[in-house]
Amino acid sequence: MASAAHQRISVEEATALIAAAMPHWPAQRVPLEQALSAVLREDLLAERDQPPFDRVTMDGIAVAASAFADGRREFEVAGTQAAGAAAMHISDSRQCVEVMTGSVLPAGTDSVIPVERIRRSGNHASVEAGYSIRAGQFVHRCGSDHRQGARLLAAGSVIGPAEMAILTLGGRADVAVAAWPRIAVISTGDELVEPGVAIGASQIRSSNDRAIAAALRRRGFPRVSRSLLRDDPQELVREIGRLHAANEVLVLSGGVSMGQFDHVPATLAALGVEAIFHKVLQRPGLPLWFGRSGDGRLVFALPGNPVSSLVCLVRYVLPGLARAMGASERPAQRYRLATPVDFTPDLTCFLPVTLACSDAGEVAVVPRPTNTSGDFVALGGTDGFVELPRGQDHFPAGYPARYYGW
Repeated sequence: MASAAHQRISVEEATALIAAAMPHWPAQRVPLEQALSAVLREDLLAERDQPPFDRVTMDGIAVAASAFADGRREFEVAGTQAAGAAAMHISDSRQCVEVMTGSVLPAGTDSVIPVERIRRSGNHASVEAGYSIRAGQFVHRCGSDHRQGARLLAAGSVIGPAEMAILTLGGRADVAVAAWPRIAVISTGDELVEPGVAIGASQIRSSNDRAIAAALRRRGFPRVSRSLLRDDPQELVREIGRLHAANEVLVLSGGVSMGQFDHVPATLAALGVEAIFHKVLQRPGLPLWFGRSGDGRLVFALPGNPVSSLVCLVRYVLPGLARAMGASERPAQRYRLATPVDFTPDLTCFLPVTLACSDAGEVAVVPRPTNTSGDFVALGGTDGFVELPRGQDHFPAGYPARYYGW
């Protein structure tokens, strides 16, 4: 892997090197309440058939369809079947049972007539004239969704709201998920100042660390810290070394290029972090640096320009961490360009875009180029960016570009 550390490599090579370097973080069991946004690390099997009984899907009366077919339109109400109550039973087809949505279908019946189609008179229910039924209507049959032991979720699934509901069908109070890594986000630079602190004429606010931390938390990584370090070689070695020892992942921003005060590569080398690559043929984000220590701790050193930093995070860091968590890979999203794009440098282009939907329901991406890679404000209102590959300098309207959402 070290052979790529001293040469500019392609986006595809960088992606492959990151994937090959990813560890496989361990699993842990957590209560369901703590599993949101985690990566499932076991197959989830159904505790029992779903539905576990013939389930009524409409308030009304349950009848035998054969009685209705024989011309019966008035039924004696034998009782009420509430949701959660044991199944009632009728043995006389002249009878019906008042049923509630979600209840068990009473034995001896096979169909439900909605309450809107009947008229009650004391202990009898009459069906409105002209109404017809089919056997099995408004009944959710036992096991029709899945059978006991069926796989409901596969290991590698990311747990969202729908998956959280599905997990309850496994019948367990906890679940095995990937352990969340500790991630330290570090911005470097004497020019950076925190919000709320007096700022000099030649200084700027430190925004990259907050954007990176927000993106990580939004993607389900709760154990994220932030640090702001000066361009002092001794302080960098001391503080980055401390954070490297205490975290599984470092995500740095700034100090990674070739300037006199770009101390990050030398600092990481002094700490024994192997440089896997430095510089990718892309714009923005050419100075991207990636390495790994001998014990499997990961270091992503992103360029300091805000647009470059966020693009590299979404394009490389987040997919790499998802892989280490054991998340299943998802197919690439592609959308057609709404307008043509020209890009002549021999680099992969990452272009901010907004999503637009036509009246016909077709989604396209509208280019929203920034003024420079430092123009972070221009990203406001954008949805993500598209990747336009090297080797082509004109991309016509309709070109199917690979899309990455923020």
